[in-house]
Amino acid sequence: MANSTSFALINTLNSISSSSSSSLVPFKIHHHRLISAQNNSNRGLAIHCCYPTGPTSDPMSVRQPQMPSMANYGVNENGSSRQSYKWQRVLLKVSGEALAGDHKQNIDPKITMAIAREVASVTRLGIEVAIVVGGGNIFRGSSWAGSSGLDRSSADYIGMLATVMNAIFLQATMESIGIPTRVQTAFRMSEVAEPYIRRRAVRHLEKGRVVIFAAGTGNPFFTTDTAAALRCAEINAEVVLKATNVDGVYDDDPRRNPNARLLETLTYQEVTSKDLSVMDMTAVTLCQENNIPVVVFNLSKPGNISKAIKGERVGTLIGGTWNSTVART
Repeated sequence: MANSTSFALINTLNSISSSSSSSLVPFKIHHHRLISAQNNSNRGLAIHCCYPTGPTSDPMSVRQPQMPSMANYGVNENGSSRQSYKWQRVLLKVSGEALAGDHKQNIDPKITMAIAREVASVTRLGIEVAIVVGGGNIFRGSSWAGSSGLDRSSADYIGMLATVMNAIFLQATMESIGIPTRVQTAFRMSEVAEPYIRRRAVRHLEKGRVVIFAAGTGNPFFTTDTAAALRCAEINAEVVLKATNVDGVYDDDPRRNPNARLLETLTYQEVTSKDLSVMDMTAVTLCQENNIPVVVFNLSKPGNISKAIKGERVGTLIGGTWNSTVART
């Protein structure tokens, strides 16, 4: 009676195996295993799984059905629709004075949080963002050179250290809201930041991390504007976004002339010939030689950072043309 029951079970299991999907691992019940088991005192039923032979004989290597990638449907991994923006990799230049806000303290946490939130909104869209931060809110080398015997080189190095402090503060703010961020410095400070390595910086950007470049170019006599133009060219970013405390570039000083007109577009030649105080001439020349457009806009207006990064018309565009289909904001 036991034998007939066992053989009935064998036939049932074999029929299930033969009718199962090809993606499942087949098995067979061997009669000799049953006979051997019946000779034991336990009189149990022995089941021997037969894995397919060949390259996939390892049961762990059986191919599982592949789920289609969301990218095939024009959707990012986070579920948002993928769009084409004016720029895909940008360099944001934030001055130290802008970080000071109302100048009641060296760094205004409200300003850094506003920057972090707007950068977060665009990095989730797949836009790669690098940042160069200034240090004028803490120490400006050119202003202190000559004081108490301080030479220009030493003063500039102190200013570079100030940019590192701003970068670490900005990094902490960004990571507090979940933005993976790396700080890279132009000279080695391995205890607090990575050294600047171009290929590593590009890899961070490709992985969706924000990279903050600190310590300028690492050389005295060069401003952080020049550092922004240099890093932009090195990492193959498509634009320098210069965040300031004014709405853009005017044909006159708006603080002295209420009738000063905001210029929507400028050429590099107009900046140099009219001696417009947008960036230092070294930075302007570097952008011109590498065909890097510059957008000058007001950091303090909510939404301006994300608009500038996405290529919407905001502030003044130097060395390029706005898309005529985009309305001015």
